[in-house]
Amino acid sequence: MLENFKDKQILILGMGKEGIDSYLALRKLFPHKVLAVGDKKKIGQFDKKIRAILAKDKNLKKYFGQNYLAKAGDYDLIIKTPGISRKERSSFLQGRSEAPSSRITSQAEIFYDNFPGLIIGVTGTKGKGTTSGLIYQILKTAGFKAFWLGNVGKPVLQYLLKAKPDHIAVYEISAQQLQGLKKSPQIAVFLNLFSDHLDYFVNFQDYTKAKANIAIHQTKNDFLIYNSDDSLVKKIAQQSKARKIAFSETKLKIVKGIINPKEIPLPGEFNQLNVLAAILATAPFNIPKEKIKKAIKNFHNLPHRLEFAGKYQGIEFYNNSMATVPETTILDLKTFNGRPISLIAGGSDKGSDYSLLAKEIAKSSVKNLIILGQGTGQKIEEGAKLLPQRKELRSFLAITMREAVKICCQQTPRNGVCLLSPASASFNMFKDYQDRGKQFKKWVKKYGQKSN
Repeated sequence: MLENFKDKQILILGMGKEGIDSYLALRKLFPHKVLAVGDKKKIGQFDKKIRAILAKDKNLKKYFGQNYLAKAGDYDLIIKTPGISRKERSSFLQGRSEAPSSRITSQAEIFYDNFPGLIIGVTGTKGKGTTSGLIYQILKTAGFKAFWLGNVGKPVLQYLLKAKPDHIAVYEISAQQLQGLKKSPQIAVFLNLFSDHLDYFVNFQDYTKAKANIAIHQTKNDFLIYNSDDSLVKKIAQQSKARKIAFSETKLKIVKGIINPKEIPLPGEFNQLNVLAAILATAPFNIPKEKIKKAIKNFHNLPHRLEFAGKYQGIEFYNNSMATVPETTILDLKTFNGRPISLIAGGSDKGSDYSLLAKEIAKSSVKNLIILGQGTGQKIEEGAKLLPQRKELRSFLAITMREAVKICCQQTPRNGVCLLSPASASFNMFKDYQDRGKQFKKWVKKYGQKSN
């Protein structure tokens, strides 16, 4: 499988979850081989467990800190993590023409090239975690040997070492992971496409090109399940040779033919489209309706995806820290429209356009806008207040999550909703979206206990 790596000089770049998984998989495969790892963070910034693992390996070269790419040209196989952008890659691509056999690869590429079973790949700007989870749940309920992997925080190389031909990998795959792939999954699910990660990609066209790899390398024996309501997705689907199954809002009756929408444990009408995509993705397996219904009813979504965080003094708290683009926040607001909403929004800028979100806030039932720190929140506030119908919108600045939740508790009326849906990335105030969501839930619980 990966035995052809035996004679390669290997450098693993990026020591997050994927990088650590790559290192552990290769070390298991080659116990005495000299490997190398690198990351722009200093070694002291990693937790004790990772530092201890790396410290005891006597056959490991380490490159950490500002000059972590200085020796990259010495290696003929570089396994990069998705967090390393094209701009960073260009700095170690320079001067590599002297070693034409050198190769830059990724976990996703290695997995797609070597996995012995069937891959169901799921992508989209938003909804891929929920949809891939539903697909996995349906397959497991029906008795298939399914595994949920990829961008859901479950790296793949250690699993690949023990994968079997009868395994089904449900792989949530991001644009960063898709970039550069020359192979598409046997079953591809393409949910939607709108502007995101423009702090990583050169432009929206570059981002779109990466996303297209989910479908454009498919064969006539493959399946593509795609959202025909999305014009960009529909255009990319036309480039695939696969057998195509389109889904749209007009086909939601398929969901209703299997399960009453009220029994779906996911808030928001938009989640019915995710359920529909999952049902269609598992159609080739001829799973009985009763099994599909059972799987959907018992589904528990990943944290931080419009997650119910509690109800205190008649106020419902919802955590969608995963909402890192305006389009997701727009859908969240529509879910609760008609009820008084206190919206916590703002964060670091990924180059998104917030004008449509401002319009949605203006026409929605948002009463309070809590701006989280310095960043995109000011753009959202200014855009909404420029619209004449929302001059009465109250806005507050919160410099911590604790303060944001406290304002929500004080300003939201009974039967209202406090919604964390930032429409922005988290990196200006938090480690990541998970840290942001955990802090929200922590303070909701603390203030809730005080108020009850």
